[in-house]
Amino acid sequence: MNTVQQAKTGIGKVTLTVNDLDRVSAFYQNAVGLHQLRGDASTVELGVEGRTLLELRRDAAARRRSPREAGLFHTAFLLPTRADLGQWIKHAMASQTPVVGASDHGVSEALYLSDPEGNGVEIYADRPVLTWQWKDGLVTMPSDPLDIQPIIAASGSGEWRGFPEGSIVGHMHLQVGALPPAEAFYRDVLGFEVTSRYPGGTFYATNGYHHHLATNTWNSRGATARTYPSTGLANFEIVSPAEALETIAARAASRQERSDTLVLVDPWGTEITVTAATPKNTEE
Repeated sequence: MNTVQQAKTGIGKVTLTVNDLDRVSAFYQNAVGLHQLRGDASTVELGVEGRTLLELRRDAAARRRSPREAGLFHTAFLLPTRADLGQWIKHAMASQTPVVGASDHGVSEALYLSDPEGNGVEIYADRPVLTWQWKDGLVTMPSDPLDIQPIIAASGSGEWRGFPEGSIVGHMHLQVGALPPAEAFYRDVLGFEVTSRYPGGTFYATNGYHHHLATNTWNSRGATARTYPSTGLANFEIVSPAEALETIAARAASRQERSDTLVLVDPWGTEITVTAATPKNTEE
């Protein structure tokens, strides 16, 4: 029978401004594994299954963003299975892709990269939901050393052919100037729940996920609003149930120009597009 699957909140498309479009695009295709969907001299869209996950916009004159200012900490790409992550690790080893970090977060296993213009990238796979540890409404997310060999073993004989079907942007991690105004915006205005806290960092989610968003001051404490044009994060999309957009607009005291889209700016000048999700029809 036909059923309608309730639309849920998540991260949609991420847009970066870059100086060298060809070089950065090649990195996200060859090292990360995204597939080019469309492209011209000014813009490249990368993703999977015809769905854009990352848009790169060329601006050769934009100033290079400082790693100490507000903006992107990393874009986190979620692979469907541990076996997929193992295949990516084998690919990274064979291609000698520079990996700048690796962690076992309890809820997930993750590796970290930096693109040619300093934008952070996380590639991860979630552990089974029933193994996540929660206490008093907060999820435990350590940063323990990652044991690579069991993940490689889980990949079997499979070979990496780029991002597989079902890959998404699992979460966005942002650098901010201070946590209280970050929580006031991402929790109180956008409506995300706080799911974890580290010294200098707050994590947010809906629908029982460990985090769709994170904000930290580890490199950017005291940062002021960003100035443009600059490289780095230009916009990211939050896909939310349609009924939530009007509520978010009211909390933000923002005029909603379209019923299916709301554009907001966080306290540090990062633009966010909230887009109405559409329920999916499924066959059972």
